[in-house]
Amino acid sequence: MATDDPNRLILTGENPFIRLSGKDGNHNSTEASYWRILFCPAGPGHVLYLKSELTQNRWRIYADNIAMARWLQATVQGMLNAETRDAAIPVVEASFAKSGDPRYFWTERVTARGEDIALTWHDFGDPLLIHTQPNEVPGRQYGVCTVLVPAAAARLTLNGVEAAGRPWPREREGRPFSTCALAFSESWTEARQAFAGLIGEAERSPARTGITARQPRIVARRPGNTQPGPVR
Repeated sequence: MATDDPNRLILTGENPFIRLSGKDGNHNSTEASYWRILFCPAGPGHVLYLKSELTQNRWRIYADNIAMARWLQATVQGMLNAETRDAAIPVVEASFAKSGDPRYFWTERVTARGEDIALTWHDFGDPLLIHTQPNEVPGRQYGVCTVLVPAAAARLTLNGVEAAGRPWPREREGRPFSTCALAFSESWTEARQAFAGLIGEAERSPARTGITARQPRIVARRPGNTQPGPVR
């Protein structure tokens, strides 16, 4: 029996997230997607995609590797939330730090010029190991294997001001979940045949595709988004 995933690995790292609202079922008043990337075609690094009343309800991107931040926009992050695909959103240079013990609490801190952002999760539930395949769900061209740790409590602060709203309980795979969670050991994949097809086209007509077999590019489709927030 095969023990390896047949798909092409495109990134591995962590992707904890916070989604807050004032009332269960309302649109999220705060959405934060935090990435710690160990490996991807654009290199390692950190990036925070943030939209909140604290940012005047506009998306902000903070990163220590702008190439990686843009690559994520065009691929996995852009699939998870189509609003973040906009390459016109400025990328602010920032530094990143973490602290805590995921059995009790976890804090990610982002520091940029004149801005200090802290994301904190606590009151954790039982972890879930999730594994999906590329194109298994319509509109989701990437697959993922990740350890999700639901958090019943979470907060986000910007320069000491706490974002409004709270996490809300959810259910996933028949088990308790939340609108806020840690995501460790997270790896995303794409179907190899799509990648191979792109290389074959490049070899047949490099002038038309603008790429060569040694310089593949990742093509991301914009999915439909029928949910009030990103779908994970």
